[in-house]
Amino acid sequence: MPHSVLPIAYPLDDFYAQAGRALPPIEAVEGDAVPEPYKSLLVHEHDMTPTLEKFHGERIHLAVLSSQQRDDFYFREVVLLLDKTDKPVEFGAIKINLALFPSAARKEILEERRPLGTLLADYTITHTSRPKAYLRVHSDDFINASLKLDRSQWLFGRRNTLWNPEQRPLAEIVEILPPA
Repeated sequence: MPHSVLPIAYPLDDFYAQAGRALPPIEAVEGDAVPEPYKSLLVHEHDMTPTLEKFHGERIHLAVLSSQQRDDFYFREVVLLLDKTDKPVEFGAIKINLALFPSAARKEILEERRPLGTLLADYTITHTSRPKAYLRVHSDDFINASLKLDRSQWLFGRRNTLWNPEQRPLAEIVEILPPA
């Protein structure tokens, strides 16, 4: 059975295809059509980790659901969790170009403990965040389990690229938020 490939869902679609899961319904929406509080959390050119930490008033850590390395590219499906309560605040899929990071940051990325946004700040890695699309995603069993949701529902997210000063992509990311 062919698996759907959806540019606005990359690299999430890659993980789903490898796992033999059908991609849930995903559609692009205009930034203006994203309701609050998702609009404030998604429709901007900042990193998600500090944005979510500010919104929730708490530090965030990482839970890796799956990961793999292909040459200089490191792929992982993750859940970002609040430090104090382990409450999930984001489900995501990311492709990171390890070759564009200093060796100490590369080592920490592969240790899978801290979110990329935290490492970018801690290592003062100059970059820009440029979302390609804002998304509505109808959660499936996998996303529901990852975000500890009891039913399928429409969630909001974004497809983002982080660029270094030479305009090379540091990371390609799909970020999906749980209900507020």
